[in-house]
Amino acid sequence: MTEGKPTNAKWWSRPRPQGAGAAPGGRGDDSGDYELRRPEEAPGPGGTADDATGVTPGPAGRAARAGAAADPSAGRPKPLHDPDPYSTPPYGEPGPWAPAPPVQHPATPPTASPAATPAHGTAVPAMAPPRTPSPPPAPASPAPAPPASAPTVAAPAVTMPAPASAPPAPAATGTASPPRDPWRNYDPWATAPAPLQQNGAAVLGTDQHRRRARKGLVLGAVLLALVSGGVGGAVGAYLERNGGLGEVELSQAAEGAKGRAPDSVAGIAASALPSVVTLHVSGSEAQGTGTGFVLDERGHILTNNHVVEPAGDDGRITVTFSGGETAKAEVVGGDGGYDLAVVKVTGVSGLKPLPLGNSDDVQVGDPVVAIGAPFDLANTVTAGIISAKERPITAGGEKGDGSDVSYVDALQTDAPINPGNSGGPLVDASARVIGINSAIRSGGDGTDVEGQAGSIGLGFAIPINQGKRVAEELINTGRATHPVIGVTLDMDYAGDGARVGTEGADGGPSVSAGGPADEAGVKAGDVITEVDGQRVDSGEELIVKIRAHRPGDRLELTLRRDGRERKVTLTLGSSSGG
Repeated sequence: MTEGKPTNAKWWSRPRPQGAGAAPGGRGDDSGDYELRRPEEAPGPGGTADDATGVTPGPAGRAARAGAAADPSAGRPKPLHDPDPYSTPPYGEPGPWAPAPPVQHPATPPTASPAATPAHGTAVPAMAPPRTPSPPPAPASPAPAPPASAPTVAAPAVTMPAPASAPPAPAATGTASPPRDPWRNYDPWATAPAPLQQNGAAVLGTDQHRRRARKGLVLGAVLLALVSGGVGGAVGAYLERNGGLGEVELSQAAEGAKGRAPDSVAGIAASALPSVVTLHVSGSEAQGTGTGFVLDERGHILTNNHVVEPAGDDGRITVTFSGGETAKAEVVGGDGGYDLAVVKVTGVSGLKPLPLGNSDDVQVGDPVVAIGAPFDLANTVTAGIISAKERPITAGGEKGDGSDVSYVDALQTDAPINPGNSGGPLVDASARVIGINSAIRSGGDGTDVEGQAGSIGLGFAIPINQGKRVAEELINTGRATHPVIGVTLDMDYAGDGARVGTEGADGGPSVSAGGPADEAGVKAGDVITEVDGQRVDSGEELIVKIRAHRPGDRLELTLRRDGRERKVTLTLGSSSGG
């Protein structure tokens, strides 16, 4: 449809009768649709026929043709709308921006023969009237309805050419019902007899719907599982990090046995601690802290000589027991050569002496426990093993004249020993004393807290057999005796063994006349290489080996003189220590 559209036109308005036969009150203006051009009438058998269509016109048709002959312009259809300069659908040509409106073609009457849709502008012949006339339908509602409610006008009946075997249909009379023109009865707003698929998509079958439903269920189940897993993981992580949603209550083992095996570290410590004391020493020039242990019920306590030495003659010594009780103590005696001293407390009852063991029975690898007050931390317990025996060491020497140098044939242990442990007991698995903690070897410059050395696992203890003898002498006489052989050694000798000096310390002979060495035939310049079959590498080591014995013990010495070796036997003498 390329005709124009009026300004206030009604889209898809129903066709109305045109011409002289229009009903009264009908619209004859250009506000509605226009009628298609009627085909020219053909002459019937007894009259003039239309050469183009072969249809015999009726009276109305003849009148119309007479009017058309009088007015040449009456033969063309008159547009009922103003021309549309924009060609807007549906009256204009469809533009690229909108599709043409859908057209639902009416069903073809069964009496009509199938015919192709004529081209635009071609006159459409009227359909043959039905054989049985039907009354016009009455209006049922205000809704749009076929134009049966309007006054009907008999339209010129047009008969379609019949097959050759049938005569032409007679024309309709004025009293017959109007023909059922499908183009006049077309209602685009009427309900379609069947659903139409406007988008061209295929209609799904029952099986396809079921498969799609199953896929949807499977997909929903998978999504539900993923969401549930994520939520569960988040909740689990929260509970793991925060320990649950309620109050925190920590688990704890049930109360176990309080007792410990006697040979365990705890059992050894429980047995030995009541007999261990801490000593606080202060003097006019120095002060210090050390450890000791009870020897008897009379109040004698054994410790190192360098622990009580700062007290001097007018200093003060305070003893603190493991239970916290304190008491004043006095020095009974001390010996710098052995680095041992005995102090005594008075007015204290209930003392528990610590039993003494036998250091000669100790084997390398035996477990040991060290008890003391390192850095004034009382009742400290450490454990280790015996790392070596008869380790010759020297300690002291701060005075410079050698009077404070101690020579010890020590027990070596890896039990941590630190400053403050000095004088404390080194006990075996039976809680018996086998050594007195005395010295340590430190790495580097050995400085730690307050310039004091710290342990690196090399601790040394005086064997208890030697400590017992010295302690008894100090308690009984106040002085300790040292075993001697009666020679002066050359301490600057760098060769193997210990060489007898050429002269004594006071300028006299290096071998004391009438002494043990002199009686055994030892001469100045002899080199002593062995003591009782044990090799000697230096003068300090020879002194350590000799002091490990008591005065009166017999020793066998191996000498090297003028390149030849010889053996001599002597009896150790004694000298008072200081």
